[in-house]
Amino acid sequence: MQLIQVKPLKNNSFPLRIAYAVIFTIMLWACDSPSSVSSEYLTIKEQGSFAIGGKVISDSGSFDPINHGFFNPGNQSSSGQTLHGDHAYVSYQIPVEARKYPLVFWHGYGQFSKTWETTADGREGFKSIFLRRNFPVYVLDQPRRGRAGRSTMPTTITASPDDQLWFGIFRLGIYPNFYPGIQFSKKPEDMDQFYRQMTPDTGPLDIDVNIDAVSALFDKIGDGILVTHSHSGGMGWLTALKTQNIKGIVSYEPGSNFVFPEGEVPDPMTYFGGTLKARGVPMEEFKRLTQIPIIIYFGDNIPTEPSVYPGEEQWRVALAMAKKWTDVVNKHGGDVTIIHLPEIGIKGNTHFPFADLNNIEIADLMSEWLAEKGLN
Repeated sequence: MQLIQVKPLKNNSFPLRIAYAVIFTIMLWACDSPSSVSSEYLTIKEQGSFAIGGKVISDSGSFDPINHGFFNPGNQSSSGQTLHGDHAYVSYQIPVEARKYPLVFWHGYGQFSKTWETTADGREGFKSIFLRRNFPVYVLDQPRRGRAGRSTMPTTITASPDDQLWFGIFRLGIYPNFYPGIQFSKKPEDMDQFYRQMTPDTGPLDIDVNIDAVSALFDKIGDGILVTHSHSGGMGWLTALKTQNIKGIVSYEPGSNFVFPEGEVPDPMTYFGGTLKARGVPMEEFKRLTQIPIIIYFGDNIPTEPSVYPGEEQWRVALAMAKKWTDVVNKHGGDVTIIHLPEIGIKGNTHFPFADLNNIEIADLMSEWLAEKGLN
């Protein structure tokens, strides 16, 4: 809200005082956000953004500042020039009286930092919710995605219609029908916002590039808590193998790259639409995952038996693999908790529990876990 300075009236008559009060009230009303979850102000001590990780590639030859200096990058020679790319983009805010550990939010496949910001129906997302709970927050766009779109490798971006595909994969329902009791706004304008937060990769998806960038982020900011979603869940485990600065992981519906000790990797799990494979690492690396607390959340409408719908099948198998992974990590001395929300009485959540209509309730669960593990 913008602060407004008002000079005192010279003629302090009663009608003018009434007019003054009415105008000032209207000004305050106009500045207030009707979609806020709280009327309390957010007091930010520090905020900013930066690029992290990445590399620089160069072309041979010499740069000619005259012949190459015209602003026409579509057909100019790249001789002697460099390209900075493959970095992550990070925006951050640090509240007054901040807690010790910051939260680092990492989006899922086809998404970018918007995932954690304002919800599709206009409410505060986890970024603001946890700022209000005095956590410093770092929200990233992984390399070759969103505001980190500068890639060192070329790709082809298609424009194929696929909204209905994501409707199913993200478990809003079986298109065109929503699941009964779904915790998601069905308003057309909100669905329009939801579809518009999808964004393409601007280069080939490279897991190692992503892990390197997020590891570099933790090297920069120090100890913190990693919060992942979907595709970044598996990359989160791999990042924790690379840096000692991750002190805990909160993962919403991880769907790939489950890491097991070599010799204990389960067989690939086939399902209608694909195959989910786990990967093995040496035990000395795997042990790192047993040294930090981890919690995993899965939403509703995940079948226990094979389904003819690929969106349901994908998450049936992901949940089954997550349970296998949890058992193995804990067998080796780890501290992993897996929560299937409908099993604790919280029903109707989609693939985006942190952005659903009950995201305050979901945030409360996360806060309770952070407190239980001494991470708050």
